[in-house]
Amino acid sequence: MIVLPGGGYAEHAPHEAEPVVDWLSGLGVRASVFRYPLNARHPEPLQALRAEIRRLRASGADRIGLMGFSAGGHLAGLAALAPGAEAPEAVQFVVLGYAITSMETETYRPARLILLGEDADPAQRRSTSLDALVTSESPPFFVWHTAEDVYVPPEHTYRLAAALAAHNVPHAVHVFAHGPHSLGLAEGAGDVESWRALAASWIRER
Repeated sequence: MIVLPGGGYAEHAPHEAEPVVDWLSGLGVRASVFRYPLNARHPEPLQALRAEIRRLRASGADRIGLMGFSAGGHLAGLAALAPGAEAPEAVQFVVLGYAITSMETETYRPARLILLGEDADPAQRRSTSLDALVTSESPPFFVWHTAEDVYVPPEHTYRLAAALAAHNVPHAVHVFAHGPHSLGLAEGAGDVESWRALAASWIRER
């Protein structure tokens, strides 16, 4: 699995990087952090991630999954859903935590400005919104969020979930009642901490 930390496309959140790899390793899942380009316009981060997927594929990886948080979740979703990927760049499943999924809403605006600029037209914003990219051929998704997230509201997850359901893409969606943005592994955070057990079971199925 490739782990993509969040940070609004301006930084890489440390608690969403190596600690997540350590947790996945404890499940018996080989994992690594990919620090994608920051403060870069689309499609530079996407191209960099696709190059990393090709590299892992060339080194013998058979099944590749992505786990992304916040802006890293947006990038993971783009890599899984955006057209133009070659066969070695395909991924088999995706896990998203409180991900930015839409560039059409006004949240999270700072990430959109970094990725698309101030003058992005509606077509650009639509073409980088994950719900617009889902097809019946999309890989399975596990998506979790909290209802109290004020930085990336759960609307982002609801939009993606509706698109996945409309195209009959296998998916699991969990929206927990409490918890702020950027929880990472959510250790000691209450009910939302159970996302790890739910995701672990789902990953094993894959």
